[in-house]
Amino acid sequence: MKEFNIPYDGINLHAKLDMPENINKCPLVILIHGFTGHMEEKHIIAAQEAMNSIGFAVLRVEMYGHGKSDGSFKDHTLYKWVTGALAVVDYAKTLDFVTDLYISGHSQGGLLVMLIAGMRPDDFKAVIPLSPAWMIPDSARRGLLAGAEFDPEHIPDVLHIWGGQELGGNYARVAQTIHPEEAISRYNGPVLLVQGDADEAVPLEYAKKAAALYKNCKLVLIPGDTHCYDNHLDMMTDAVKEFLQSCEK
Repeated sequence: MKEFNIPYDGINLHAKLDMPENINKCPLVILIHGFTGHMEEKHIIAAQEAMNSIGFAVLRVEMYGHGKSDGSFKDHTLYKWVTGALAVVDYAKTLDFVTDLYISGHSQGGLLVMLIAGMRPDDFKAVIPLSPAWMIPDSARRGLLAGAEFDPEHIPDVLHIWGGQELGGNYARVAQTIHPEEAISRYNGPVLLVQGDADEAVPLEYAKKAAALYKNCKLVLIPGDTHCYDNHLDMMTDAVKEFLQSCEK
């Protein structure tokens, strides 16, 4: 494992590169956590280890305002995550061992990879959104985010969200401008979308809608499972391994 920072726009994003054993050239998966998350969460580590076990390198990155990366959580926005992720992709494309490039993300990270794949469709052999929170822009337009209720036409400068945390109003202002359907329409490659059918954070209807909008999507619904796969983590990792192996055949 190699630990380092990826610089962009004057700040550093904390990253770790995990290589499979005894392999010099291989595919690489960029793997991104979700809202309030970080790269050491159980489901992120499980996905990374599953990918490594079948011969894929994994680049885990903590986005602006999360984990050990620069920036404050309160000040993060989806625009900042998008520009950061674009810098991560640029870095990944300089690695000479990479044979194919993939991208995966959980929750807000899942929304992020949907957006990035639509922006750079030629860069990724396949995309893996895990419990993608692509309802965030719709929620912002309705005035409800992470437990905070607000007037969507007069957004306050500070939103008080779950756990007593504060989130800047710019987060909602930015989210309102984003339309994930446009990004979905631009990506024609294979997509694996995994979500628990008892997800308490992302309505199941969004997973089904995304699967229908993508041109080549496999939807895996895990029965009775949560947003972070607390009950059947192995079913998520099995689905990821099977999909990645099928992409490399």
